[in-house]
Amino acid sequence: MQLQDLLYGVAIKSLVGKPDQEVAALAFDSREVKAGTLFFAIKGTVVDGHQYIEQTIAAGATVIICEILPAELKPSVTYVEVENTAVALGEVASNFYGNPSAKLKLVGVTGTNGKTTIATLLFQLFRELGNSVGLISTVQNHINDTIVPATHTTPNPIALNALLQDMVNAGCTYCFMEVSSHAVVQHRIAGLTFSGGIFSNITHDHLDFHHTFDNYLKAKKEFFDGLPKSAFALTNADDKNGMVMLQNTKASKKTYALKQMADFKGKIIENKFSGLNLTVDEVDVYFKMVGSFNAYNLLAAYGTALLLDQDKLEVLTILSTLTGAEGRFDYMVSTQGVIGIVDYAHTPDAVQNVLSTIANIRKGTEQVITVIGCGGDRDKTKRPIMAQVACDWSDKVILTSDNPRTEDPQTIITEMEKGVSPTNQRKTLSILDRKEAIKTACHIAKPGDIILIAGKGHEKYQEINGVRHHFDDKEVLTEQLNLIN
Repeated sequence: MQLQDLLYGVAIKSLVGKPDQEVAALAFDSREVKAGTLFFAIKGTVVDGHQYIEQTIAAGATVIICEILPAELKPSVTYVEVENTAVALGEVASNFYGNPSAKLKLVGVTGTNGKTTIATLLFQLFRELGNSVGLISTVQNHINDTIVPATHTTPNPIALNALLQDMVNAGCTYCFMEVSSHAVVQHRIAGLTFSGGIFSNITHDHLDFHHTFDNYLKAKKEFFDGLPKSAFALTNADDKNGMVMLQNTKASKKTYALKQMADFKGKIIENKFSGLNLTVDEVDVYFKMVGSFNAYNLLAAYGTALLLDQDKLEVLTILSTLTGAEGRFDYMVSTQGVIGIVDYAHTPDAVQNVLSTIANIRKGTEQVITVIGCGGDRDKTKRPIMAQVACDWSDKVILTSDNPRTEDPQTIITEMEKGVSPTNQRKTLSILDRKEAIKTACHIAKPGDIILIAGKGHEKYQEINGVRHHFDDKEVLTEQLNLIN
């Protein structure tokens, strides 16, 4: 493909060389450059790609897109100077793969909690409605029934557009994708055409990356600010920052809520371990999913489906049969009557949501035993808060490791322990080994008790010193309690 075609829509400051240069491949990692590659010199948080320009030319790069032109320009190479290379990467990648996002209805889901469940519900719903559908999520990516492994919540622009093009080639007419705040700030969604955006909620998370809550909020809002007039913007009106998302969007503004007046209104009639009974726009429906947080997720999926011109009763009928994403309030009961729940909750708000759901359903005489840790190399400020929330809502708490990554797991637990008040210390244990922590919870549980294993959910690994070891919370819990579904 010729360079001039790839540069459509890109804000160019200067171009030195041939605009009709042929481009065979795209790369922003110097190690992936081969003959005929267009290399993007991106200033990252750790590495500046401008340092590798000479190396990539030696490896065969014929086009360089950069923010600062090199002092020495080679006549055989075309140089394109832009304001922001990361933005240009998204736009060029989209052009390189034929703008696949414009060939299907692409809906993005953003927020602190609920992204995976909402996107997965929509994928399952639209498949059941008879459509060819793609899914891009934290748990896994899908092209209809084919699973494509997920490495990031939102892939890099080259991988993302390649995946979207595969979806178009497979006949997909819809794609539902999680949009992380990191992806917005790092311009991973630049160049994409969205048909809609959904906001779930926003709470304390990722402050290691964004530094302040205000920056985190602005990152979420930036996604909605960029939606076109032809799209819809659906927000949770019950979240105190929900309406902020709609302030500057050109998209059609819509709301869903349990408490406020909204375009898509729900009301919880009954909430049990066996499911939710909701009134949705005056229709009484029983759902398999549990908890008020899932009531919001179901409403978001319902509202989106109607905004995509689906039939109301058919949508509600199918949603009533769905169970959502793996590792989200995965519920099981042992032969001894002990209830086990595995959940991905890894923020203070998510942990409180799960434990408050349990509190609303429990009879009151049984114990709630929570096993919880915090990830290493991530937001440290939430660690004591996570422990405090777990203690406030549980009868017993076992602090353990999550994915320590490159940090000392004992240091992480010590930081969590700072959130344990003197009155809560008597009901708190610290067990470094996660499997031992789960075994201990099962050992002290009596019939009727509820064990919550929080933090990892669907993950099938534990990352220690940069190495991923097989570890599955649900597998360990099942093994220890001989649980049956």
